[in-house]
Amino acid sequence: MNYSKIISFAVCFGLLMVQASCQQNSKKLTEIKTPNSSNKRSIKDAQADVKLDRIQLPEGFKIDVWAADIPNARSMALAENGVVFVGNRQEKNVYAVIDEDADGKADTKFILAEGLRMPNGVAYKDGDLYVAEVSRILKFPDILNNLGNPKYEVIYDQYPTERHHGWKFIAFGPDGMLYVPVGAPCNICESEDEIFASITRIDVNSPNPKPEVYAHGVRNSVGFDWHPVTRNLWFTDNGRDMMGDDIPDCELNVATQAGQHFGYPYWHAGNVKDPEFGDKGESQDFYVAPAAKLGAHVAPLGIRFYEGGMFPEGYKNQAIIAKHGSWNRSKKSGYDVVVAKIDDAGKVSGVETFASGWLDDATQEVWGRPVDVQELPDGSLLISDDVANCIYRVTYTGN
Repeated sequence: MNYSKIISFAVCFGLLMVQASCQQNSKKLTEIKTPNSSNKRSIKDAQADVKLDRIQLPEGFKIDVWAADIPNARSMALAENGVVFVGNRQEKNVYAVIDEDADGKADTKFILAEGLRMPNGVAYKDGDLYVAEVSRILKFPDILNNLGNPKYEVIYDQYPTERHHGWKFIAFGPDGMLYVPVGAPCNICESEDEIFASITRIDVNSPNPKPEVYAHGVRNSVGFDWHPVTRNLWFTDNGRDMMGDDIPDCELNVATQAGQHFGYPYWHAGNVKDPEFGDKGESQDFYVAPAAKLGAHVAPLGIRFYEGGMFPEGYKNQAIIAKHGSWNRSKKSGYDVVVAKIDDAGKVSGVETFASGWLDDATQEVWGRPVDVQELPDGSLLISDDVANCIYRVTYTGN
């Protein structure tokens, strides 16, 4: 019996089964037809000022510009047909960005709103688009049928008006509630109103919605997602400044129930006692320690659990996180995208670099800053960049 032939056949058969499984789990992009309107802009020929040759990815991955001319591209949300909604922080607009011909590159953007106050957060549910300003939650009903004539209504307008850490990431949880963070109105302070330094949730279907504080002691979260299996809320948090280059770490946290406290302003990164407010709080073990420390001043923002079929199996249900990068560290840090590896017990076993190159470590030159990540229906990954004013698309083609 020729055992070498049998082994070769088994290996080839196994590889074919793996390939077939990946193809079965992957979806294709579909064409999206949209009407002409006064708020529609072609971006088919738009060019982004980027240096993609500097971006380093794991073997088999590729990065391209998916959409250019998206000023200050920040948080993203996805409709079921592949329309991507994009918010701003420094600008005042909200966009719908569309790959009409399903070729893997956006052709069109619709300006859905102008003149808003830091409309960073966008969320989509049951055909409606929700946008978070500093103090208001807006709803754009039946948005996919009204891209050319978008109108909004105010759902809630009583969030704090403070601009400092006032921009918001928003998303709907498994409970159908809209989760809305409220950052601390300072670098470090103790607020009398418990809504500051928190993540709240609100029932957008209530005639008189009122925010409930879900998580306390959260300095400034600009990204969260729910684990696909446990349904626990995982969120990034930006650590305080002015304690030196290397402390405290920014955090990746997990909330397993409502009402937990994550330390701010008393304790940072689990074990760093605040020199000004530490003695005013409880002991260290009273607060929930981070699931992972992500580095000092790296500004982790967007996070998504990868659920697609395009990337290798090892990425399934792992947390992909965009680090916006430091602003006042003597040597810059962050400016990359990482993967937090989470084991079956829900523990972070390690954090690995996925995409880097927006920062030249030797020269300290920065040409882009990752903000948010969003999976497309085909399993490819979008990364927004509010400095290069574009959105990238990462695909996996194999070795």
